[in-house]
Amino acid sequence: MNGTNDTGIVVGPASGRTSHTHRFRRLVGTGFIATLAATAATTLAAALARAIGVDFEVPEGGETIPLSGFAVVTGFFSVMGIAIAVALLRRSARPARRFMWTAVSLTAISLVPPLLSGANITTTSALLGLHLVPATVMIPTLARSLRTRTD
Repeated sequence: MNGTNDTGIVVGPASGRTSHTHRFRRLVGTGFIATLAATAATTLAAALARAIGVDFEVPEGGETIPLSGFAVVTGFFSVMGIAIAVALLRRSARPARRFMWTAVSLTAISLVPPLLSGANITTTSALLGLHLVPATVMIPTLARSLRTRTD
């Protein structure tokens, strides 16, 4: 038997560092899962577009964009989105809100190159749609992971 008196006080971590580390790990883990989902969805959408006749031929050099190219570029820019989210988590009082503005702005900017590529209308339309596929996966997922009670 222990004769100590329990006062009912729960002692938490000495600082908010543990909570911050947990949020960081959750954000990165969720981000990488979302990256895999965005990469798979974009590659599948590109394969379906190709199956219905989109050639993905860009006049500059006349080369056709391979399916692996969609996967690589989607994965790369999704990881860049995670890096932006991590930076905002560390530096911003309202990381979710700032991330949404940043990510939506960068997505809008990413729509310019397909419009300037000189590709035919079906390829251009497909490329525009394929820019939006990973954005619809990554942006809400990362923003939700960044959300705090004050956002």
